[in-house]
Amino acid sequence: MLFVSDVHGAAAALGRLVALGDEIVVLGDLINLTDYRTGEGAVADVLGIDLARINAEARARGDYVGMRAAWIAAAGEDLDRVREKIIEVYRRQYAEVIASLEGGRGVVIHGNVDRPAMILDVLPTGFRYVHGGVVELEGWRLGLVGGGIPTPLRAEGEIPDEEMSALLAGLGPVDVLCTHIPPAVRSLRRDVITARDERGSVQILEYILEHQPRYHLYGDIHQPQASTWRIGRTRCVNAGYFRATGRYLRLDSSGLQTGTVG
Repeated sequence: MLFVSDVHGAAAALGRLVALGDEIVVLGDLINLTDYRTGEGAVADVLGIDLARINAEARARGDYVGMRAAWIAAAGEDLDRVREKIIEVYRRQYAEVIASLEGGRGVVIHGNVDRPAMILDVLPTGFRYVHGGVVELEGWRLGLVGGGIPTPLRAEGEIPDEEMSALLAGLGPVDVLCTHIPPAVRSLRRDVITARDERGSVQILEYILEHQPRYHLYGDIHQPQASTWRIGRTRCVNAGYFRATGRYLRLDSSGLQTGTVG
């Protein structure tokens, strides 16, 4: 069973992962709004690479007011039309990424940049979308909760803290907790490239402390200060920034290993 996160439009690499023939769990962020390294993505496609880079720099600083101001300055009075065009790019990206899952099997949860309804529209036979449920794969009980930390952007893929609490409470004990976001442990939520502390989830940390699953697998932080951590009996592991590294996690009876696809 393979786990991957932060695909961000890397359809060809995802297709090579599917070709390995294992069950796959996608831990969110299938599409690419903005690649913070290059500026490429939906924002660049619609508003240009310069605005995308300004947007990325503001996001890295946590400057949501600056992000909004840059968007308004670029879009002028056509903000609604710009949003529609970005949604069109989303649809195209989802079609490309989801097509790479054809012939495979597994589970998908959503991340903070995702739109769950769009995932459901194109998800192929063999994969299921789960948000707040337990699935048994290869003898492992997986508890799956998608979504990102709430921000002033109020993106569709974000979920309120209270909802996260309720979804986690509904899981009960599992072998593997699968989320998009990390627990509230500073080394796991700190991005060393942006030198920024992102928000981790207190609710996920509380669940781990109470239920002590064997593993907690997640993504979201692209360049974490620490990619693995232990909380009691639980080993927390960031699956990695798949778009940039091709990294995945393999879980079997012998435990957890790391691999990459070219």
